[in-house]
Amino acid sequence: MTATPLYPRFAEARLAEALADTPVVLIHGPRQCGKTTLALHLGEQRNYAYFSFDDDVLSAAVRADPAGFVGDLPERTILDEIQRVPELFTAIKTSVDRRRTPGRFILTGSANVLLLPRLGDSLAGRMAIVRLHPLAQCELAARPSRFLDRLFDASFKTGSSERLGPELAERIAAGGYPAALARATPRRRSAWYRDYIETLVQRDVRDLARISALDALPRLLTLAAGQTARLLNVSDLAGPFQVSRPTIRDYITLLERVFLLEPLPPWHSNRLSRLIKTPKLHIGDTGVACALLGLDAQALWRDRPTLGQLLETFVLQELRRQAGWHEAAIGFHHFRDKDGAEVDIVLERGAHEVAGVEVKAAATVTAADFRGLRKLREAAGKRFTSGVVLYDGESCASFGDGFYAVPLRRLWETS
Repeated sequence: MTATPLYPRFAEARLAEALADTPVVLIHGPRQCGKTTLALHLGEQRNYAYFSFDDDVLSAAVRADPAGFVGDLPERTILDEIQRVPELFTAIKTSVDRRRTPGRFILTGSANVLLLPRLGDSLAGRMAIVRLHPLAQCELAARPSRFLDRLFDASFKTGSSERLGPELAERIAAGGYPAALARATPRRRSAWYRDYIETLVQRDVRDLARISALDALPRLLTLAAGQTARLLNVSDLAGPFQVSRPTIRDYITLLERVFLLEPLPPWHSNRLSRLIKTPKLHIGDTGVACALLGLDAQALWRDRPTLGQLLETFVLQELRRQAGWHEAAIGFHHFRDKDGAEVDIVLERGAHEVAGVEVKAAATVTAADFRGLRKLREAAGKRFTSGVVLYDGESCASFGDGFYAVPLRRLWETS
């Protein structure tokens, strides 16, 4: 089996580094985001054997004798969709403890296997983790972005950029899944996303939990897509369903486990006690959201409230994707106090650097748009590096004290 990525995957360097010094490397992320392609691309250069547990016969054989299966494996092996056979984790641990050769196993997982207790008990300290997302905008452009460095260095350069305009809605509606982007028309791309959701719910979610109301999950996901970038309100999400709030919360957790939903936790500070402590809920990819909501790029451009919500999610996911190959670990949060001041995205690099990003679909920025960012600077103190309002305008300009108005396209075009 061979595979060549259609687009550069900038996480490839992180994967190669991990294979050089760690026995087990896990690539995890949503199904169809490119994990198998990336694993095979590296594996072909290094003579890896490949096994996929999407093969039900192979999966059943492995469950019957996990230790025997691992014992018979070649020197270097790719084990694809490992979440389907968690029985393997202990057998892999035993094998690795006998021989800790770097790069022995590449695992891929389309569910967050980090939440499986057997993994926590077995492969901790023996495994490196590479999170792979759908394609970032800068991967589509085949050019790495230095936006995160400029954000933490407060080094945005004054200048002009062309407005995105309706192209912005096109990028949001297209999403980042390689197979969807390969479709010739927006209509065919939307059909791919709808089929993707149905297949994911019927297969991966069913594997994770034996629930009777599988038909409720696509409807719940559609409702969540309409509330992306809002504070999580389980009561609102539970309203249309004949199930309890705890059940809806369990369903949300399941959708998080397969990377369809991603909570954004609140940012905390001892310097401010009046902070909202509720997470925001974001959908994992805006192409999925638009397909669920029945919105093409033209309809999204006309629907300004929904455009604003999906743009915030689009920016968050682009930043998460870029952080996936950044040199330092970056944490993501949101900020909101009880007086209504808020920052859409708070980024923490290490223990000593905090930056904020506010997102606007408008073409202008005023000093009032920095209100939440100024509150964040007050709360973060000396840790604060810069605050940016990303907007669909032309000018990159400093508003003083580490605050900048930055055109949206610079998110993926900064070099």
